[in-house]
Amino acid sequence: MKQYLMPYLARLISSNGALELKRSFAEIKRKIKHAPHELEIFLHINDPYSYILVQVLPDIQRRFNIKLRLRTIYQFDAEMFPEYEMWKKNAFYDALRLAELYNLKAPKQPPKADNLTTINYTYLLVNAESSNKPIEQFCTLFDQYWGNGSVSNGSLTNEKTPNKLNNKPFDSALRINETRLKQLGHYMSGMVYYAGEWYWGVDRLDHFEKRANRLMLSNDIPPTVLYNRTYSNFCQNEVNTTNCADRTQQAALTLYFSIRSPYSHIGLERAIVLAKHYNIELIVKPVLPMVMRGLSVPNAKKMYIFHDTKREALKHDIDYGCVADPLGQGVERCYALFNYAASEDKAIEFLLAYARAVNAQGIRSETDRGLKQILLSCGLDWHKAHPLLKNTDWKDWAEKNLQEMYDYGLWGVPSYRYKSINVWGQDRLFIIENEIIKVNSKLL
Repeated sequence: MKQYLMPYLARLISSNGALELKRSFAEIKRKIKHAPHELEIFLHINDPYSYILVQVLPDIQRRFNIKLRLRTIYQFDAEMFPEYEMWKKNAFYDALRLAELYNLKAPKQPPKADNLTTINYTYLLVNAESSNKPIEQFCTLFDQYWGNGSVSNGSLTNEKTPNKLNNKPFDSALRINETRLKQLGHYMSGMVYYAGEWYWGVDRLDHFEKRANRLMLSNDIPPTVLYNRTYSNFCQNEVNTTNCADRTQQAALTLYFSIRSPYSHIGLERAIVLAKHYNIELIVKPVLPMVMRGLSVPNAKKMYIFHDTKREALKHDIDYGCVADPLGQGVERCYALFNYAASEDKAIEFLLAYARAVNAQGIRSETDRGLKQILLSCGLDWHKAHPLLKNTDWKDWAEKNLQEMYDYGLWGVPSYRYKSINVWGQDRLFIIENEIIKVNSKLL
């Protein structure tokens, strides 16, 4: 019975009504306490996304009537980063692209800092939290760390910043912040928290801006949303259809995809739009979900992804929320029929129908009834498909796709490859699109 109810419970939890109720309750609670509007911002000195985020805080402070509370963290939960080294390498280059997009400072190489240096800078950040000008001090320290990655012991000894934490052990101050992060339901740095909702770095500040504008916290007239450049021009470039055939022959867009991944659902929907707009081939290469590869996805991570996917889906006018998790048999049945769908020239249509079914329509794909609905919706034959469900050949190509994804320095889904460009995340399609535009301009 629980399996049957879960899609409807998910739809209720992710509904606009539930979100508005949650926000209203948070605002009533704030008013009762006579508390100011406050952003809590969790930063790590060695996190490139924190470096990008800290640079835009002066703008947020100027534009909105809201208090900013900076919190330094140091320890990470390793369980949240199953492929940490690949994630770390990608994060650096990804931050470079974000810096370029928003005209921010970006280092040319990762900081050459040992553990002691990183700890020293972390100490300075903790001291700066309760200074008269915390944002300015954080910006300076991040610039120094990412600029030369060194700090002398003398600078620590001579640190005179007024700080109510000066009489407390250094690690105690960090534990307070790290405990706060965990209590609020998150697990990583570069994060912004406001009244029950999380915003990851510059990428999700547009959601905060819209919410703050509705609360009339903006000092701008009229209220603006500035941190939307990753998607504001999506498929807005006019395409000259001259030499379309030549453009199609140049390169295909490859998507590494998991049928269980909510972000893959959005990533597939958007990749189809992109490929159609620029008349390029889209190749989808499914891989097994993390959990089916023996990797853990803790509950805090699951819940953040669920709610973040919902608001990202709404932003792109994609239906999401009535989720019937295909983990296990649902995934296996999808992949078992993938080659059949491809033989009917319906590989992408099949994956799209399946993704919509399990992410937005509450269809339980592990059942014959549910699978029949999916096949019917994309024009495939149940009688031809049913005997193929016993097929296990998909395990070989799914593993091959995974290894190929790793070879390109990618570890998670959705990931994209176009020519020499490899990116992770549906919100990085702007990088792919910019490259497609460059290629097209050379062909005209």
